[in-house]
Amino acid sequence: MSNGHWGDTEKRLAAFKGQSFDTLAIHGGQSPDPVTGAVMPPLYQTSTYAQRSPGQPVGEFDYSRTHNPTRRMLEDCVALLEGGTYGLVTSSGMSATQLVLSLLKQGDEVLCCDDVYGGTYRLFTKVAPATGLSFRFLDLSDRKTVAATLEKASSAHTKLVWIETPTNPLLKIIDLKAISELCRKKGWIMVVDNTFLSPVFQRPLELGASIVLHSLTKYMAGHSDVVAGALVTSDAKLAERLYFNQNSIGLVAGPFDSWLTLRSLKTLPVRLRAHEKSATELAHWLEKHPKVEKVIYPGLPSHPHHALAKEQMKGFGGMLSFYVKGGLTEAKRVLERVKIFTLAESLGGVESLIEHPGIMTHASLPADVRAANGIGDNFIRVSVGLEDREDLKRDLDQALS
Repeated sequence: MSNGHWGDTEKRLAAFKGQSFDTLAIHGGQSPDPVTGAVMPPLYQTSTYAQRSPGQPVGEFDYSRTHNPTRRMLEDCVALLEGGTYGLVTSSGMSATQLVLSLLKQGDEVLCCDDVYGGTYRLFTKVAPATGLSFRFLDLSDRKTVAATLEKASSAHTKLVWIETPTNPLLKIIDLKAISELCRKKGWIMVVDNTFLSPVFQRPLELGASIVLHSLTKYMAGHSDVVAGALVTSDAKLAERLYFNQNSIGLVAGPFDSWLTLRSLKTLPVRLRAHEKSATELAHWLEKHPKVEKVIYPGLPSHPHHALAKEQMKGFGGMLSFYVKGGLTEAKRVLERVKIFTLAESLGGVESLIEHPGIMTHASLPADVRAANGIGDNFIRVSVGLEDREDLKRDLDQALS
């Protein structure tokens, strides 16, 4: 797509054709600075750009809300990693979600999986309905019936299907190919939040998604020092509408956050594989712990969607959840006693985080919805970091004992 301020995206990305994923993470969308020869991408901390004549910028940029060189490099890199063409980087994961909703008009309906991030649920139930959009939440975890469930729940107003897989925080795995076939048939936009896995372990566009969403805050940035979001698509018409709306509304990430995230992507494959290795070991260990009632992790054979996870994912990720034996008192005791794990919201950083979804990340869900979804008082979510695995086991063991 060649369109003024955004440049010729296909031509820029073509230069990286044939490079492997790990190479793209380091070099994708980037090249040494043509002015200084700097190997690492410069930080273009600027808001405006000189013009030779009215409407004729010196280069491709005229104003950083429209586009910024640092942000563009990040957008291209994220697009390449997801196997897409057009990337848009926003100020947060929620602003990326809002940008998707800007594609819809009053009266349109969204079908959404029933287990989603609490902030997404809050936006869909408390804010977006005021704009005339409607939302319906469905259990889409049964791959045999998922298409029928969506079709039965749909109406003439259905325009978009919203999926998280694995879901947050119950780690349900949803069959993306089955849903994409129905979406193509119906002409619906299919959006997949890929935050929990990153493109290291899952590339939803290859499974039929229209748009992939990321909270870059999490694994992509990976150091708990950035808040940003991203969208990726290969659909030129969708990209054109998204770019126009992004510029019009101003849903953009700043250059410094973009630069930090671009730096972090260079270690994304190494980090994610280490996260997964530790999470797998801890999940198996927790399954045998006498104070743990149940462990949820897609890499465990006990996970109800383990077979689908192996089929559509290249890895199982660094997130796990478990139910401690007892109730809220026992769960709070564990969360208050950890020493290496940090009791905090968010996920995907190099440090291990632990939290209580019912009180923290998913407190915006009504109590009856949390209960119906299985988010009980004894339910704990863990983002497994990159510390020594034996240290993490000892910390959890002393907290549980």
